[in-house]
Amino acid sequence: MKRQTTLFDLMQLNAEVGMMLAESQAVMAMRVMGWGGFWSVTDRENDRMMSEKTEAAFQSMTRAGTAMITGQQPHEIMKAAIQPLRSKTRANAKRLAKRGPKLG
Repeated sequence: MKRQTTLFDLMQLNAEVGMMLAESQAVMAMRVMGWGGFWSVTDRENDRMMSEKTEAAFQSMTRAGTAMITGQQPHEIMKAAIQPLRSKTRANAKRLAKRGPKLG
C-alpha cells in the first residue's frame, strides 16, 4: 500500500519550485546584464541558453512520464519533473554568479 501524501511532501515540493523560480530569475538578470555589457558572460552564452532548455525540457518530460506510468503519487511526479529543471537553474546561477560584474 502506498503512503499518503503529507503536508511536508507538499511543502518540500513548494520549496523546490520556489528555489527554481528564484534561481531562474537570477540567471535571467545576469544574462540580460551580460547582453548590456554589465555582467561578465562568454560569447557562447546565448547558444548555451537555447540548447540547455531543450535538453532540460526533454529530461523533465521523460522523468515525469516515467513517474506516471510507474504509478507514483502526484507530488512525486511533480518532483521528478522539476528535478532536471532545478538542476540546470542551480548550476547556471552558480556559474554566472562566479563570473561577476564586468568592471572596466
